Amino acid sequence: MDGSWHVAVLIPARDEEKLLPRCLRSVLIAVGLLPDHVRSNIVVVSDSSSDRTGQVATALLGSRGCVVSVQARNVGSARRLAAGYALGRRQGPLGRAWLANTDADCIVPSSWLCDQLKLADEGVEAIAGTVSVDGFEEHDPEVAERFRASYIIGSDGTRPHIHGANLGVRADAYLRAGGWSDLVTAEDHDLWGRLSRHSNRMASIASIQVTTSGRRMGRAPHGFAGALAAHNARSKVKMSA
Repeated sequence: MDGSWHVAVLIPARDEEKLLPRCLRSVLIAVGLLPDHVRSNIVVVSDSSSDRTGQVATALLGSRGCVVSVQARNVGSARRLAAGYALGRRQGPLGRAWLANTDADCIVPSSWLCDQLKLADEGVEAIAGTVSVDGFEEHDPEVAERFRASYIIGSDGTRPHIHGANLGVRADAYLRAGGWSDLVTAEDHDLWGRLSRHSNRMASIASIQVTTSGRRMGRAPHGFAGALAAHNARSKVKMSA
């Protein structure tokens, strides 16, 4: 039986032709640093894109990944499709398959996949990482400080923040928990909650961090961009008080 790891990087994307290239370039670097015996593939799901998201992804990935198109307008459905596509092509044991999830507007660090596999080798079944923001130009001046103050991380690295943009899970644990739900928002908290009911081998790791865009308008309603934009509203309320 083949005991080597297979890593699938899963990326939902909708109208992301501008930011997707930086994401894929960072993912390709992370994939390139995996040990030679680790197999990998990248799955981009272009969900209801009206721009060149699919073409951009196809050109950048070449033979190193695939692009799937869907008309769901649902990030949970897109993540679920990406996982199903990757696992449908996995021939080895699911206990040695790792699903690394991020978003099309993110940049992953070069050690992103190696860091996750190191923990997976220690028996960790699911990992929740953190995010930083690439800039706050679209927001009021106070927003950067407000975001950093609200993004609480405990001394042991744990925190209440769960991001589909930085979540890794072993394939068998993913399936045991029921996989991604077809939710338009909060699909990450939903999956993490179900994972926690099926496994005690989970880790919130502050040091595994991806950089996401600071855009004010995101693709998922009430998602990270919306939470970030809400700090603007708080600033205005304070000024009016």
